This record gives sequence, C-alpha cells and structure tokens, in this order.
Amino acid sequence: MPKYLYQANYTAAGMQGLLREGGTSRRQVFDNIAREQGGTLEAFYYAFGGADLYMVFDLPDTTTAAAVSLVITAGGALSISTVQLITPEEIDAAVAKTVTYRPPGA
Repeated sequence: MPKYLYQANYTAAGMQGLLREGGTSRRQVFDNIAREQGGTLEAFYYAFGGADLYMVFDLPDTTTAAAVSLVITAGGALSISTVQLITPEEIDAAVAKTVTYRPPGA
C-alpha cells in the first residue's frame, strides 16, 4: 500500500484546539481517518522546526490521499503538504526502466 507523508502546520484556531484537547486525542482522530479510508496511520509525531506535525499514512491510492488532505485542510485547523513516499524497491524498479531523454542544448 502506498505511503504518504503529511507535514502539517497548525493555524491559530487549530493550536487553540490542540491546547484544549491534547495530542493523543488528535492522533486518534487521524488514526480513525486512516481506518475509515482502508489504510493505517503508521507514524504520528509533533515536532519543533519546519512543521508542527508529521504523519505517515498507508492509504490505498493517490485519490484517497488527496481526499484526506483536502478534507483536513478544509477544516481550517491545519495547512498540509503531502508527499508520496517511495520504497527502495520502487527505486530499483525505476532504475531498471529505459527512458530516452535529451537535455536542453545537447
């Protein structure tokens, strides 16, 4: 199942909600979303630095990953960046493919 990294930053309203509800309750919300969509929440971490929250979801497909991102962002508490993760085996398969390409000016 494809993996997706969601990097999220809380809005002011979202941070106020986090202060009221705490971190573990929010993890449960995202775990429920993953299960509802036929996937799992593999990792859930708060962080200092680039993003407030990092989550790794196993989701059935890109359409599902986009739907999750859209609905969460529309809620207004988080802004999200979604990255599809690629396994080393998928890179091996990509390296084995033949691609014809000519760089500009070559």
